[in-house]
Amino acid sequence: MEWLDLVALGTVCDVVPLTGLNRALVAQGLKVMARRANPGLSALSDVAGVKEKPDAYHAGFVLGPRVNAGGRVGASDLGARLLSTDDPMEAMELAQKLEAHNAERRAVEQGVLADAMARLEEHAEELAELVFVAGEGWHPGVIGIVASRLKERYSRPACVIALEEGADGTVIGKASGRSVRGVDLGAAVIAARQEGLLMAGGGHRMAAGFTVAGSKLADLQAFLTGRVAEQVAAAPLVPTLELDGALSVGAANTSLVDRLNQLGPFGTGNAEPRFAVTDARVVRADVVGANHVRCILQGGDGARLKAIAFRALESEMGKALLMGRGSPFHIAGVLRIDRWNGAEGVQLLIDDAAPSQTM
Repeated sequence: MEWLDLVALGTVCDVVPLTGLNRALVAQGLKVMARRANPGLSALSDVAGVKEKPDAYHAGFVLGPRVNAGGRVGASDLGARLLSTDDPMEAMELAQKLEAHNAERRAVEQGVLADAMARLEEHAEELAELVFVAGEGWHPGVIGIVASRLKERYSRPACVIALEEGADGTVIGKASGRSVRGVDLGAAVIAARQEGLLMAGGGHRMAAGFTVAGSKLADLQAFLTGRVAEQVAAAPLVPTLELDGALSVGAANTSLVDRLNQLGPFGTGNAEPRFAVTDARVVRADVVGANHVRCILQGGDGARLKAIAFRALESEMGKALLMGRGSPFHIAGVLRIDRWNGAEGVQLLIDDAAPSQTM
């Protein structure tokens, strides 16, 4: 039982379906994690600013990326050492190193993403059913994250290839791909390998990885694009957002969130409930951090709700929220408890929004 905190961390970070036994293990593991008996996880939580009771979100998006950060920048032993040490001082030292590596990873990721998007925008009119982009000097440790970002931006499968020239002068590409519902990217990559276009490769419906000779990049792009196009022809790519219900601003309260949290832990196979908050007037909107859009929403009864759209500054949605002060919107997202300066409220994490008069 004492190791279930590590079981929960690994299960969530490996994106295992949180159903059946997995759900039970993660639910109990998060309780063990909350006891802070593991010096490494305790130190990492302190460094990452996790003060509340940990849930699957903290495991998958706060702690997990920091444990993995060392491996993404060439120091892969740090995470294992952190999780296995019994020395609180060593744990804090390792946690601080991982935090620094995580910041470095984010900077590298942003650089690769910006370069990839610039290359794609140069040929925007040629954007096909598959986003396929390659670049020299890109760090292979961040290409999976960049592929996810491009998939979200363009609403289609994305493959990102980091090219590197070997000692013999040959160029080798290491790639990571992320897919969308309705497109089996792993099957397409396996078929490419069987056609002799890859040195290695495999995956599943939603993600894949492969190694390719630089000389075969063009042929590979054509092959994968053709395979994806066949699947898209049968089921066109249409971005979808599934909702579990509609709420007024006033109904988004702590009592509701507490009841919803009883359905957790949330993750693959047990998605966090997403709601449409209807006819919410944006009474304030501004930019926080580098590119997040923060809002205050108000309902017809005067009730107010905090809301934030992450990485939305350059998106059409983010611009609409910033320019829509005083206008009513239907806004989709998930509800979270918001704790600040000892007070407890609710915050909506925005996934999408639309002016309500057009709905």
